[in-house]
Amino acid sequence: MKKTILALSTIAILATSCKNDADSFLVKEQNIGMLTDSTQVKDLDIIFAKDSIVKPIAGDEFAGSVNTIEVYEKGGKHLLSITPKQALDSTSTISIVKFKDPRYKTEKGVNSLSTFEDIEKNYTISKIQNSFKSASVFVKGSKMMFLFDKNDLPAEFKFDITKTIEPANIPSKAKIKHFMIGW
Repeated sequence: MKKTILALSTIAILATSCKNDADSFLVKEQNIGMLTDSTQVKDLDIIFAKDSIVKPIAGDEFAGSVNTIEVYEKGGKHLLSITPKQALDSTSTISIVKFKDPRYKTEKGVNSLSTFEDIEKNYTISKIQNSFKSASVFVKGSKMMFLFDKNDLPAEFKFDITKTIEPANIPSKAKIKHFMIGW
């Protein structure tokens, strides 16, 4: 009887302590798996120990790049692009996470392969910002941002960044160009 209780206890502890692999791809407001809004750049090596991390090198800050850190699976699949708040500062926290792999998805199932219709069904759109090549869609109460290529919009929006884009102006089947979260 004691052995049975001990065995069941061990299994229960292991089951609760092992993080579900799917959880590491779940995008929440404060975290993505073990990556949080307070994670420092120096901690990325621990969080992504099984993956490959490509960090900018000293001197790149003068080349005009944003010093983005790229995270790849060992097999070469691009997972994330991470932009720190301060370039080349290991104690800096994260400013923006751009999701490259469609396994990263919100609690409502939206990922980088989703469409504008998926966003409208699951979120309330708070603002659409018109830029040179994209329409940036922000959702109410969230730090998430979805970019849509202006080539998917009606012609009147393609070259005019002063024109206000309304949700009705984005086709429901328009695919997300970039999915990101800003902290």
